[in-house]
Amino acid sequence: MIKVEGLTRRYGDFVAVDNVSFECRPGQVTGFLGPNGAGKTTTMRVMVGLTAPTHGRTTIGGHLYQDIPNPGRHVGVLLDASAQHAGRTGREILSLGAQTMGLPKSRVDEMLALVSLSEKESRRRLRNYSLGMRQRLGIAHALLGDPSVLILDEPANGLDPAGIRWMRGLLKGYADRGGTVLLSSHLLTEVEIVADEMILIGHGKIVAQGDKKSLLAGSQSTATLVTALDNESLAAALKQKGFELSAVGDGLRVETHPVEVGRVAAENSIVLVDLRTADGGLEDLFLALTSDTQRDPATEGAVA
Repeated sequence: MIKVEGLTRRYGDFVAVDNVSFECRPGQVTGFLGPNGAGKTTTMRVMVGLTAPTHGRTTIGGHLYQDIPNPGRHVGVLLDASAQHAGRTGREILSLGAQTMGLPKSRVDEMLALVSLSEKESRRRLRNYSLGMRQRLGIAHALLGDPSVLILDEPANGLDPAGIRWMRGLLKGYADRGGTVLLSSHLLTEVEIVADEMILIGHGKIVAQGDKKSLLAGSQSTATLVTALDNESLAAALKQKGFELSAVGDGLRVETHPVEVGRVAAENSIVLVDLRTADGGLEDLFLALTSDTQRDPATEGAVA
């Protein structure tokens, strides 16, 4: 388990992390989400002893990271896939890690196979690796000691779609076996698929946390998007019932719940081909909660 208690980190007058508290439990993938500069990496650096907290503390399995003997056997960390000696080969990097942790050489081959780095690729120097290959090597290094906790910062950067799917399966399988995963990212849709719990951070403060269902429970739209085989007849029937509506794309936006629209369609024997709540899901919630931290304003379209 990872436990963060009242964590604050200041740099002069700048507060990078502001009184943050949360837990990551075994058997779950916890998504740590926020815009660039929100405080995710600083929090993770404090967790693994690379940055000292101004106030508060973080513990892993009840211990400060620096107090864990042979920490690589208990905590797998990937904060920067390029933070290795560029002149060493991938195999050398993993071999040094295995030697430091007291692991057999066979573990290196196991990890290379796990992350799909070939023998030829493993003998190339890190400076000649693509970003995706560096991420795979970093994940291999994090898993090298068969730890019970994984702390990963933006591990999907540089991976192609197949690589992202592979990583999702890897992390989900790890959690299903009882591991604890903290996964930081600004790629909301990718984390949404794999995460059991999500923590949203902006300007160094937690703005929301919970599972997807609970996060969306208080933000669901009451509007409905609907498309029928006969939109005109449906529109007339809905107007007769007093519902406000407007044309959207190939269908209608109706200011009421989907069940009410479905009831009107059934009463009038109108066939529907699409019926859903008119909300943007977690992405809209995320953007709303972190709107004052976003560099770019939300736009409906661009002027040519």
